[in-house]
Amino acid sequence: MTLKEDQPGMTDRDKDGKEHKEGAATRRETDRDPRPARARGEGDSDDGVTPARTDDAGLAEALRALALALEKKALEPVLLDVRGLCTYCNFQLVVSGRSDRQVDAIGEAILIGLKSEGVKPLGTEGKRSGHWVLLDFGDFVVHVFHHPSRDHYDLEGLWVDAPRVPIEVPPEAHVQADEY
Repeated sequence: MTLKEDQPGMTDRDKDGKEHKEGAATRRETDRDPRPARARGEGDSDDGVTPARTDDAGLAEALRALALALEKKALEPVLLDVRGLCTYCNFQLVVSGRSDRQVDAIGEAILIGLKSEGVKPLGTEGKRSGHWVLLDFGDFVVHVFHHPSRDHYDLEGLWVDAPRVPIEVPPEAHVQADEY
């Protein structure tokens, strides 16, 4: 649809047929899409089903995120291998904090630590809420929960079919049964 120039904020199509909105930032085909190839729809098979991943992309970075979380006294870490179960990431790290402030501190420490090593998130959610922080790094996702909220959402139960990556958990990172 071609509109007159005197209609601000309306959409128009350029000579290539791409739709644009006046005054809004547009994505050019030459812009780099930061999402992994599978999230951009690349690598799909002819039947439209994205094949399960078998590579270890994101594992080293997820283990580094785990180390950063443990430096901030994260609780009950679990690293899930979801390569055969979902297409948007390979690994999910789930950790807890004892308080709202600790949840925020763990999330911030992971962000700062990985950014300093050149690993930048594609997106973050829940920062400063204190109950849950999600850090999406593409090949791996980190969930930091306030421990009672973690029990409520039960991500480990949701991903019950996902193999657990063996990790070394220090004794102080375990929650006693009578604590919560």
